Amino acid sequence: MATLKYSRGKVYDLIRSRALPSYTEGGFRRIPLDALHTYMNNPSGGICLM
Repeated sequence: MATLKYSRGKVYDLIRSRALPSYTEGGFRRIPLDALHTYMNNPSGGICLM
């Protein structure tokens, strides 16, 4: 979250809208580093968030 400078709620909104891929591992929500880089290079990702 610090890398994106988004709140926790915003990050979860991005995960729920599938704009930011993630997976669970041992009860923790993980975001692959390559998915984070892809999102940072193209924040809209072709998906309308609002």
